[in-house]
Amino acid sequence: MTATTAMTGAERMLAACRLQPVDATPVWFMRQAGRSFKEYRALKEKHGLMALFTTPELSIQITMMPVRELGVDGAVMLADIMLPLDGMGVPYHIEPDIGPIIHEPVRSQAAVEAIRVIEAEEATPYVFETVRRLRQELGDTAALIGFSGAPFILACYMIEGRPSRSRNYENAKRFMFTQPDLWHRFMGKITEVVVRYLRAQVEAGIQVAQLFDSWVGILSPRQYREFALPYSTRVLRETSALGVPTIHFGTGSSELLEQMAGAGCDVIGVDWRVNLDEAWERIGYQYGIQGNLDPAVVLAGFDRVADEARDILRRAAGRPGHIFNLGHGVLPDTDPSDLARLVDLVHDESSQTA
Repeated sequence: MTATTAMTGAERMLAACRLQPVDATPVWFMRQAGRSFKEYRALKEKHGLMALFTTPELSIQITMMPVRELGVDGAVMLADIMLPLDGMGVPYHIEPDIGPIIHEPVRSQAAVEAIRVIEAEEATPYVFETVRRLRQELGDTAALIGFSGAPFILACYMIEGRPSRSRNYENAKRFMFTQPDLWHRFMGKITEVVVRYLRAQVEAGIQVAQLFDSWVGILSPRQYREFALPYSTRVLRETSALGVPTIHFGTGSSELLEQMAGAGCDVIGVDWRVNLDEAWERIGYQYGIQGNLDPAVVLAGFDRVADEARDILRRAAGRPGHIFNLGHGVLPDTDPSDLARLVDLVHDESSQTA
């Protein structure tokens, strides 16, 4: 389905989220705000990661880089999924090349009961100041995408204390299986925090909300249904009720796609481990779909990138609701010029065939 007139990036992105005709397939990249840009690395070296996340001027500067340099249709604010932990009273820091380190992992009833639930504007005011100023800066150039970690991934981080070396997340699963009542109490509190956090983002001006559940692939379908799905469902449905489209994304979650789509999102994000057309057929065409180029392909030279991108567009078949993205985040060694060429290719070839 093709729109009859040229669209701005924001119009293109929002129309695709709502399964409406577009003039070309919209494009944005997870972790596009920095990482592969030299300017980002210089700012990171000078100020440190947390300053980039918590200083509106720096976050805005980095968020705008891919909009100006790549021509993407969505601007995702520079932030980190761990930021709400400040308001929850869970101290942490981010270790370069490792990730978040929780100073005192949450593994007891006392620790769960100590979790605070406060208003998001009080917990992370800098996030919402960034959102307000970004909306003014962006205009209609690109849609402003806000996000949060899903309750499950936040719970795993807080229990594990750091990214799991084995990728099995044994501590989190042990907690989940041996203390299910406490797990559900914990997840309920986290869910309330996430709902408030996304609501405040919407009120500040985000136009699309993405819920990241990057570790959910460690669960079986039965485990997901019992221990994670009810909480993501509440977040997505309460956020959607505010009038913004929602995207639900996980990795390694091919066996969970139907349940994840049914949680209440408008768009389901898929990684490269499942063919886009097969995933879309499974969840149903009443949902939009986002994805799903393997981020490592962008390191392989543009001829291979172009071939893989055309295959994804072929699988999307011009249906309304496709948002082109990587199957996960931009890798640090990615050449930004290849991303810019990829954006142009997707726009050009989808406008000819949509």
